[in-house]
Amino acid sequence: MTTTEARPTERKPPQIVDMSWDPITRIIGNLGIYTKIDFANREVVECHSTSSLFRGYSVFMKGKDPRDAGFITSRICGICGDNHTTCSDYAQQMAYGVKPPRLAEHIVNLGEAAEYMFDHTIFQDNLVFVDFCEAMVKATNPGVLARAERTDAPRGDIHGYRTIADIMKAFNPFEGEVYKEALKVSRVTREMFCLMEGRHVHPSTLYPGGVGTLPQPTVFTDYLSRLMRVIDFVKKAVAMNDDVFDFFYEALPGYEEVGRRRVLLGCWGAFQDPDVVDYRYENMNHWGKAMYVTPGIVVDGELVTNNLVDINLGLRIMLGSSYYEDWVNEQPFVTHDPLGNPVDMRHPWNQTTVPVPQKRDFDDKYSWVMSPRWHDGRTGEHLALDTGGGPLARLWSTALSGLVDTPYVKATGNSVRISLPKGESLPETTLEWRIPKWSNTIERDRARPYFVAYAAAMALQFLEEAMGLVRAGDTKVFENFEVPDEAIGCGFHEAVRGVLSHHLVIKDKKIANYHPYPPTPWNASPRDKFGTPGPYEDAVQGQPIFEENGPDDFKGVDIMRTVRSFDPCLPCGVHMYVGKGKTLTTLHSPTYGANHG
Repeated sequence: MTTTEARPTERKPPQIVDMSWDPITRIIGNLGIYTKIDFANREVVECHSTSSLFRGYSVFMKGKDPRDAGFITSRICGICGDNHTTCSDYAQQMAYGVKPPRLAEHIVNLGEAAEYMFDHTIFQDNLVFVDFCEAMVKATNPGVLARAERTDAPRGDIHGYRTIADIMKAFNPFEGEVYKEALKVSRVTREMFCLMEGRHVHPSTLYPGGVGTLPQPTVFTDYLSRLMRVIDFVKKAVAMNDDVFDFFYEALPGYEEVGRRRVLLGCWGAFQDPDVVDYRYENMNHWGKAMYVTPGIVVDGELVTNNLVDINLGLRIMLGSSYYEDWVNEQPFVTHDPLGNPVDMRHPWNQTTVPVPQKRDFDDKYSWVMSPRWHDGRTGEHLALDTGGGPLARLWSTALSGLVDTPYVKATGNSVRISLPKGESLPETTLEWRIPKWSNTIERDRARPYFVAYAAAMALQFLEEAMGLVRAGDTKVFENFEVPDEAIGCGFHEAVRGVLSHHLVIKDKKIANYHPYPPTPWNASPRDKFGTPGPYEDAVQGQPIFEENGPDDFKGVDIMRTVRSFDPCLPCGVHMYVGKGKTLTTLHSPTYGANHG
């Protein structure tokens, strides 16, 4: 069978081989994927996702001064720490009843836009695309490479490469032109980030109530000059990705089944609108819909809700295959939200983390990751939502809501239009991401460069608005606040790789409960108590194998492409505890923000 023929449909007697990758490389943290592969019928028949890494944020946050939460939680992750700080500040601002000045919101949005551009570019071009580069395709699907060498690249006038194989060659690690250029771009986008948030990746200038960034005009012009230097790279990246991914569908009929799962996408929204957001829970539906990335839950291609209050109330932290004791018999911290709606015992506001280390058993407990689910009130289902790696859910949710309408980004109801200005060599360009037929490996990866373009386009708007405020003399960037005796708060944001929430309970001016839920616990979750597999497991299980190698020299490239399409970041996935009854002495150091005018 050549690689470009249709796959045979008749089943053969199975030839099942256990295959595992633990740890998986070119991702962040400890992730193991354990599979059973039927080599006779070229498909994965079973998959378990496991993490042996455990940490302890939800436990050791207790008793801390809540103003420290942003600084501490950024250390959850050495990749997207700023997303945690931002989300923590959102939760704190709700708890303290403080709204930062408009300029501060623009500065946070500009920092986060630079982070999306930085992280998505380095992950896509230096980590994901290694699975699609010439060297890898040659080792796994030589027939596909031969075809790529004969196939003209349809968008060569934009990116400059003649054939699909030329693009693949440009992504070869350490040698390819695009691989090397992406590393240079990551330096520029990191500089953009530091202009706004002070330090990458643990921000030194982000506080509840505002920022410590000095809003001098040069801060914004320095950011703009760097943004314009990378704008053409962004346009080329979209064209190259589209060419390679379209080619894969053509060269390997049926490749859409790789990593395909039911459309179950979650997005918690990003980029606050400073003119609308007030961080009051009572108004969260209103200001959530004003975010420049619209929150939403998409089931089978339909928008179920874009109301952040509904999204919040539907959160459930399930156990089943995780190394923890249940907490349903504990006292709840929060019985009703500020609108009077009942809050479930499995909601993050009420969670208590009680770990029980034990031997890994795939028939019982096998991971330190819990199983976050969203309770669909229409059906009673606990949905194992995924983030599509971040961009797929963000674009899909924003497109369906049709609310974002700016000079640079417009949601149409079935697509997102992104306008980028003229760069050093390419003209003004309008890109259009259209809702795809599938939630699969290729569409998760394809969405990523489109979201880099989205972040770049929105950064231009934030810059214009910020510079307008500075020119008008409105340079206030911090609003003072008092820490209340008792309060609750929740923050919703998009980390680079998807949904991020922080839930906070304050008692006696200290943290009584704190639970961050980043995207990887959603994506990497194990089977829950209903037996529902997590998204990695679900996407890999049942997928076809197109790699031409047999069991002896099997690379697992189709499986790796699927797992990496979610952009795994395991440090965020797991929380650890030191042991029953062991008290750790904590020394408190004062934070910025308390008396920071």
